[in-house]
Amino acid sequence: MSHPGPSTTTTHHVAHDDGSENMTSRDYYADSYAHFGIHEEMLKDSVRTGSYRAAIVNNGHLFKGKTVLDVGCGTGILSMFAAKAGASHVVGIDMSNIIDQAQKIIEANGFKDTITLVKGKLEESELPIKQFDIIISEWMGYFLLYESMLDTVLLARDKFLKPGGLIFPDNATLYMAAIEDQDYKEEKINFWDNVYGFDYSCIKDIALREPLVDTVELKSVVTDPCSIKHINLLTAKKEDLTFSAPFSLTATRNDYVHAFLAWFDISFDCTHKKIQFSTGPHAQYTHWKQTVFYTPSTLIVSEGQKITGQLTCSPNVKNNRDLDITIAYSVDGDESASTSVQYKMCVIHISLYFPCPFLTLVMDVNADRLSGLD
Repeated sequence: MSHPGPSTTTTHHVAHDDGSENMTSRDYYADSYAHFGIHEEMLKDSVRTGSYRAAIVNNGHLFKGKTVLDVGCGTGILSMFAAKAGASHVVGIDMSNIIDQAQKIIEANGFKDTITLVKGKLEESELPIKQFDIIISEWMGYFLLYESMLDTVLLARDKFLKPGGLIFPDNATLYMAAIEDQDYKEEKINFWDNVYGFDYSCIKDIALREPLVDTVELKSVVTDPCSIKHINLLTAKKEDLTFSAPFSLTATRNDYVHAFLAWFDISFDCTHKKIQFSTGPHAQYTHWKQTVFYTPSTLIVSEGQKITGQLTCSPNVKNNRDLDITIAYSVDGDESASTSVQYKMCVIHISLYFPCPFLTLVMDVNADRLSGLD
């Protein structure tokens, strides 16, 4: 596994009145999505941006003369793809200050008359068009649902999409597998046993329950993958974002298991030639990477042996963009040793300490401890 650096995420927050060019670190604490660095990372993600471009621009027959709503438009790249594909009018909405820069980008590229940008929260905004033929959005977060805008996209579908309308993308599938990761687990988790000769083991349990977002090499995967959640955006409901799913992972070799791994695939099934991409360890790098859930103890598996269990996921009560995830599991033939671990994916802003508002995944206790910072 490569060493992780600060990870960014497409978090949306209430926008300020000032343009993002006038913002200070205090403003970024409340509006991290306005910082250009986050958008640079996403735009440079060729798998992400290239897939959307292919799905939209290469399917002009679906967009020609149609009205399009871009939910969470950011810098406006998807809106411009839709306009280039022949849409009659595109409305992009975003609550972040980045939309101030998006307006300049739209005008600089000659789309001022085709694309209208709305700054605000979808639930509270008046749109110039009441119903749309197509909704486009890049809503996915880490572990598919962490910090995602899916509930907002579903709201937009129910409120603004015409009967028979299209959503880009329209399908998402979440997968998991098990991995061997001894070296990195030693560095990430067991490090706390001895810190310069001192016992820091009280932190070990906290670190263990903190999912890690990082890239994992395919050779570390020791089981077949298992699909644990499929989402059809045309029919999914907000309630579907809280789920419990069984899994069965079959070992592909004799090895040790130190963690579970999760990733997702995205598909544009409504296109003439289906376009899809994966964020898994077998695929080309994306900024979503993969999500690692370390286990308290090492599992021993033989080829053909199964790890079975249940994964439960729900939005956090305090912040519905955070996730509470529980993984219960046992190795085939040793059900008496069933284990259940509760993980928390939550966010803390560290823009007060760094010029860029990078986000890091931490335990709720740390978020609560710093919640009073100005």
